[in-house]
Amino acid sequence: MKFGFVLPNNVGIEDPFDIVSLGVHAETAGFDSLWVNHHVINAGYVRDRLDQRPYHDALILLTWLASKTNQARIGTSVLVLPYLHPMVLARELATLDHLAQGRLVVGVGVGSLPDENEALGVSYKTRGAYADEFLRVLRLLWTEERASFAGEHFSFDDVVSSPKPLQQPLPMLVVGGNKRAALRRVAELGDGWHPLMLTPEGVRDRLDTLRAEAERVGRPQVTEHVQVRLDMSQINRGTVEAFAEAGATELVLGLSTDDVDAVRREIDLFAGAMF
Repeated sequence: MKFGFVLPNNVGIEDPFDIVSLGVHAETAGFDSLWVNHHVINAGYVRDRLDQRPYHDALILLTWLASKTNQARIGTSVLVLPYLHPMVLARELATLDHLAQGRLVVGVGVGSLPDENEALGVSYKTRGAYADEFLRVLRLLWTEERASFAGEHFSFDDVVSSPKPLQQPLPMLVVGGNKRAALRRVAELGDGWHPLMLTPEGVRDRLDTLRAEAERVGRPQVTEHVQVRLDMSQINRGTVEAFAEAGATELVLGLSTDDVDAVRREIDLFAGAMF
C-alpha cells in the first residue's frame, strides 16, 4: 500500500509557507505522494467553514511544493473541471510537470457545490458532459502537434499547445467521484480512480462496477490505480489491510485542522506506526 498526504490548503491556514512546509515534512517522513485541494471561491459549505479565511490556490501551492521536494509524486485532489478551461489548464499542468521533473498526477472531478457554479457562471446541470469533453480535449492538447475538436462545449481547429508534459506516457489522470457516472468516466477517460471517504466495503462494491465498465470499453488497466481519499485519524494497520483487500492501491490522507504543529505531529506519529 502507498500513502499520500493532503496539504491543508482548505482549512484557513493564513501562511501558505506553513502549508508547503507540511508537504516537505510529509515527504521527509516517507509519504509517497503529496496533494492539494481545489476550489475557486468560498461558497456553500466552504464558506460556512471558512468565511473570510483563506483557501490557498491549488496549482500555485503545488508549483511551490514542486520546488521544495524531489521524490514524492505531487497531485490534485481534485481539480473541479467545470471551473476551468482545458487550453489554459493543459499548458499550466504541462509546465508544472516539467518543473516537478515528471512527478505530476492530475486528479479531477465534476464538483458538488451548486453555489460555486452559479457564482462562476457555469452550469451545474451539464458539469458531467463538460468534464467528459474537457478530458478528451486535455489529452488531445498533450498529444497532438496540431489539435482539432468539435463538441458541444469546445470546438477548435489546428490548435498548438506547447509545452507537452515531460512524462511519457502522460501524467496519470485519476478521476474522483463515488457514483455510477464517475465510475463510467474513470473507465472511459481516466487512468485510475480517486474516490472520497469510502469504507473498504464501499470500495469493493464500486470496484465491481468499475471493472465491468472498464471491460465494456476495453480498458481494464484503469482498475490498477485506486487512490482512496480519507481522514488520517481513521487509519490504522487494520484499516489499511482492509482497504488493500478491497482493492485500494493508495490511501490519500488529510487532517481537517488549521493547527500546523498538530498536523506535523500527526504526520510523525503516522509515519512511525506505518513506515
